[in-house]
Amino acid sequence: MAKAMKGFHPLHITVVKMNKPFISLCPEVTRAHALTLMDWLEDERVTCYLSDSRHVSHSIEQTIDRTPLPSLTHLFNRDGRFFMAYDRQDTPVGFVRLIKTGSNCEIVLAIGDSDKWGQNLGARTIREGMKRAFLDMRAKKLIAKIHPDNTRSLKAFLRSGFLLEGETPALKTFAMTAGRYLQLLREGAVGDSTEIYITEIDKARLEYLIVLEQGPAVVELEHELERAIVVKPQQVARNVVTMNSRTLLQLDDEEIEVALVYPEEADNGAGKYSVFSDIGAAILGYQEGDTIDWRVSNRTRRIGISKVLYQPEAAGDFHL
Repeated sequence: MAKAMKGFHPLHITVVKMNKPFISLCPEVTRAHALTLMDWLEDERVTCYLSDSRHVSHSIEQTIDRTPLPSLTHLFNRDGRFFMAYDRQDTPVGFVRLIKTGSNCEIVLAIGDSDKWGQNLGARTIREGMKRAFLDMRAKKLIAKIHPDNTRSLKAFLRSGFLLEGETPALKTFAMTAGRYLQLLREGAVGDSTEIYITEIDKARLEYLIVLEQGPAVVELEHELERAIVVKPQQVARNVVTMNSRTLLQLDDEEIEVALVYPEEADNGAGKYSVFSDIGAAILGYQEGDTIDWRVSNRTRRIGISKVLYQPEAAGDFHL
């Protein structure tokens, strides 16, 4: 269980770091994405440490020539899972490939847009890759094989908590186990620095329901549940978004009122958003003043928690 806090009633002030690294991984691969990948793979600074870059570039070119379809996602996922990495402006800046072998998974990634180098996007992309490998693909171990001279990648994987497992003159092998990942996540050592809070009752209910749901938002919600600080319902701060709360949100330039509900009560037209929806998974556990960058309906939105209008725990409605 995550950390518990007694008598938690802080004065919460959040300073939003606009330049905080942000990456979202998207499985959709279009012809335009494939052309962008080919451009990246023509840059020797990108490919010098990718052992199969020439083969990959040739394979992409053949795929484009032979396939008239606008979506190439299924072709890129033949030997594993492939994701385009997007920045906050919804611009593709790199890619991640996850290759599952038995219970283990290998991660290969690159930030292809050299203009974005030095912005810590590599480490952020690694963290998003870990989320998919462990919480979606259910890998027991994630492995990265890195050239000894690739100092930028070496530092990024070490910062992300990977441990050196073996080395040869040609490769260093780093590994992260599922157990270590969850431990680091609960300790706040990977992922977002903003703390979130969830009541014991809400967490137990959601953990029961989560095995019945599927989709990207479910992976994000499970990630949030694992890293959340768990508190008793009577001790949660009044300005925290809990289940069945009503909250005033700033969604980019739009102000909306949202009720955070369980799936069976969802009605987006009435402002009732399931906790398994993009917006629902995004706001659970945050407090007034927090701001979150989150992927909503295939684009990145900035969500601000303006005010918690109603919280069951603060109202004494502990049965909700």
